[in-house]
Amino acid sequence: MSDRGAPGFPNGWYAVGWSKDLGVGDVRRIRYFDNEMVLFRGRSGEAHVLDAYCPHLGAHLAEGGRVQGESVRCPFHGWEFDGASGECSKIPYCARIPTRARVRAWDVCERNHMIFVWHHAEGKPPGWDVPQIPYLDDPAWSPVRLWEAEVPVHIQDMAENNLDPVHFEYVHKMTATPDTEISLEEDGRVMHAVSYSTQETPLGAFDMQLVRKTWCIGLASVESSGIPGVGLYMFTSTTPIDRDHTISRWALTATNNAVDVAGEEWMANITKGLSDDYQIWTNKIHRADPVLCEADTLLVEFRRWVKQFYSSEQT
Repeated sequence: MSDRGAPGFPNGWYAVGWSKDLGVGDVRRIRYFDNEMVLFRGRSGEAHVLDAYCPHLGAHLAEGGRVQGESVRCPFHGWEFDGASGECSKIPYCARIPTRARVRAWDVCERNHMIFVWHHAEGKPPGWDVPQIPYLDDPAWSPVRLWEAEVPVHIQDMAENNLDPVHFEYVHKMTATPDTEISLEEDGRVMHAVSYSTQETPLGAFDMQLVRKTWCIGLASVESSGIPGVGLYMFTSTTPIDRDHTISRWALTATNNAVDVAGEEWMANITKGLSDDYQIWTNKIHRADPVLCEADTLLVEFRRWVKQFYSSEQT
């Protein structure tokens, strides 16, 4: 299917790589938001993202490009582009630099083991920060498990799963649809969702709460609570490659006191859950105006909430 009716790309922060995979001086070719980009780490250790094609004669800056200080050097004629501004900082054979010699520089934030860029359809600057998650570097918690998957579906359809409790019964084979409550923080951007169920664990049966916090479409956390003294946590960033392809990155951890008896199983089960959804996502289309029933109250709330992340021309 070449056109599955998907909307554009919602505005927000999105991970474009793992911090561990980008060493000082490394240059990577990446593609997100249906756009070719170059990701590199300058000599200071700071990560930068620029649009990929040199304004001179169109060479791809990541294909043979090299780091020069905090700039990337074009492999074709040696023009250098500053990672912070995107401006051409040097032409080795010409003293005068044309005013149009620049590429787009993306706002970058490196946090929670991931490298993020800010995407906004109208070019507006970041309106909020990527949250710092203390569990991911806390010595009382296990070393972070990093996991990723590419899925042929629009990012909104992946995010919608969080507010679709009925599918947990039919797709994930839960014995009943979990009760789920949602609330919004004061500004309306951050959504909280809590689902309640009784779960069998290696430590016994417990009344569990699946606590999800979503900062924007694609940026969320999942915390499973209910086992006394045990913490189970996942931070996730899901990023659109194009309208019909998405990559999701998950950082998972558990408290050290339970990682061997419950944490490893929890991490395995939560990643398996995406596999359960894969067949549905791969073969569905996006319904911009779905036929909903009276039991779909959470889906209605979700569809209302997501509108704030789209610029008017995207939908």
